[in-house]
Amino acid sequence: MISATAWRESLFKALANRSFLVGLLITGTVALMAALSFFWTPYAVGTFDIAGKLKPPSVAHWLGTDHFGRDILSMIMVGSRNSIAVAFVSVMIGAGVGVPLGLWAAARGGIIDELLMRFNDLVFAFPALLSAVLITAVFGPGAINAIIAIGIFNVPVFARVARGAALSLWPREYILAARASGKGAARITVEHILPNMTNLLIVQGTIQFSLGILAEAGLSYVGLGSQPPMPSWGRMLFEAQTMISIAPHMAVFPGLAIVFTVLGLNLLGDGLRDVLDPKLQQVR
Repeated sequence: MISATAWRESLFKALANRSFLVGLLITGTVALMAALSFFWTPYAVGTFDIAGKLKPPSVAHWLGTDHFGRDILSMIMVGSRNSIAVAFVSVMIGAGVGVPLGLWAAARGGIIDELLMRFNDLVFAFPALLSAVLITAVFGPGAINAIIAIGIFNVPVFARVARGAALSLWPREYILAARASGKGAARITVEHILPNMTNLLIVQGTIQFSLGILAEAGLSYVGLGSQPPMPSWGRMLFEAQTMISIAPHMAVFPGLAIVFTVLGLNLLGDGLRDVLDPKLQQVR
């Protein structure tokens, strides 16, 4: 079990890590923008102003307007909470299902382990986009179906990470001591295995979060994600592709929002890995 002192030491090391700080700053800015959009945006995202369409960035519209006269900054702000919500819930689904499966496979071994891993391989063979196509063919497009598709794709990722980490922990001396004391596999997993892989799961969750942002944008771009009137970064890029020659700002700013959000999450994940991985600490 990781003590409170160890967590405080990790926090101090994280604050001294440049990648972590830059990633935290970018990610925090995006999260703050998403939270602010619940209470305020420069303009209502559902307001059309045909007379003011395709305006370049100005004092009135900092990031310009789109082909319907909507304020792009307002749409990016509202779209950020949609992207964050879809990515976060899909990561929770993947971790909530995949981690217990991976721990169970590592604890049981044998045919159970083999069957679960082969099932994971089967699920992993279907990308999130293909899963979304299959799901939307039955239930129709929408944010919920995008969450399900991305979540299903995350399950084998977390299962593999949890299984690999658990297998490396089971031969440890303190695990053997716990077994000798009469503890069962389930109790050992909950009390000793899971707490000692929390750091790894946090880092993997950060990585999958960034991939979830990209997946949501990709699904929205092809019309399988969030549907109008809810703004989405991916759909904003889709709508901008026919206007790229006369209004490049329509594509530039949503694209930059995706790039910086994914960059921030990746830097945050790299920083957490550097801080929480004892092997990397020893090398440095």
